[in-house]
Amino acid sequence: MSVSDRLAAWKNRLIANPAFQAFAIANPLTRPIANRKAAESFDLVAGFVYSQILSGAVDTGLIQRAADGPVSAAEFAISSGIGLAGAERLMLAATSLNVLRRQTDGRFALGETGAALLGNPSVFAMIRHHQVLYKDLENVTDRLRLRTPETGLGRFWAYGAGADPEEAGAYSRLMAETQVLVAEEVIRVAGLSRSRVLMDVGGGHGVFLERAGMRHPKLALRLADLPPVAEQARQRLAASPLADRLETYGLDFHTDLLPQGADTITLIRVLHDHDDPPAARLLSNIRQALPPKGRLVLAEPMANTPGAAKMGDAYFGMYLWAMGRGRPRSFDEISQMLRAAGFTRIIRKPTRAPLLTCALEAS
Repeated sequence: MSVSDRLAAWKNRLIANPAFQAFAIANPLTRPIANRKAAESFDLVAGFVYSQILSGAVDTGLIQRAADGPVSAAEFAISSGIGLAGAERLMLAATSLNVLRRQTDGRFALGETGAALLGNPSVFAMIRHHQVLYKDLENVTDRLRLRTPETGLGRFWAYGAGADPEEAGAYSRLMAETQVLVAEEVIRVAGLSRSRVLMDVGGGHGVFLERAGMRHPKLALRLADLPPVAEQARQRLAASPLADRLETYGLDFHTDLLPQGADTITLIRVLHDHDDPPAARLLSNIRQALPPKGRLVLAEPMANTPGAAKMGDAYFGMYLWAMGRGRPRSFDEISQMLRAAGFTRIIRKPTRAPLLTCALEAS
């Protein structure tokens, strides 16, 4: 082992020693550190309970109700229909997580965390959706032994050439609801003013294209996705001012060739949904569709991202495992795949919110 590895091993043996832990909590100098580490450990243990408190606050409309003004437990018990005892328990739990704030008059108002959640409506869609994830990970050890798409998430994200239009609409709606902030950040770093024709591959209901088109009035827009999804995008944007600039292509981007003519292709939150072989085929397909000076802008949460490491390997690592396919990849891993697909110039495009998305440009 290296010197740093040996030092880390020695440090961890010390921390794991019950006698040292007792000393650390008794010593006034080390007590703040010991208490902070204990709180971090407890948060790991209690994380599922916290998420269920948040889920209850969303399902009952508690966050929105508190945003309208302070509310008592009795008032919320009536409007939510969960009873006084349940309302009190949920509101006190939400207060401990700073989702709510208890006033001196005993009523509950919105807390800072609740206000932050309220400022990002897409979070509410993900909180509701996570109930499927929790069921799939109910017995995580069994799930790790057997990876299969026959799970709740696997059925929800069952996109393919034969996807049912209703099912395709369900996952595309979720993507659309959670796409707005991601779209704005990607557009900021993508340099689309240099582009003439933009094609969004796996573009869903067209939220990203819609935002890009509003920002760049001369940009021709193309969307490529499964036939039912592409048709839903066309219908959604038919009355939009962008309709005369938009073309939609219904296809399977793993097996069908992508249309030529776009000088910029975007791939937003798509690559990490696929295992390595289909992901490599997708990148090669994109490379073939681009002209010699064309470029790909790829954006998604990436593994090993400073300040957002938990989003990569922890959250998306387990989410995609439960889904039955895909994995989070680091910038270096994606770059290696891009070079193998024929891209030669790969540039990291730092975003202001790496927890939401990271981005790169390949040409």
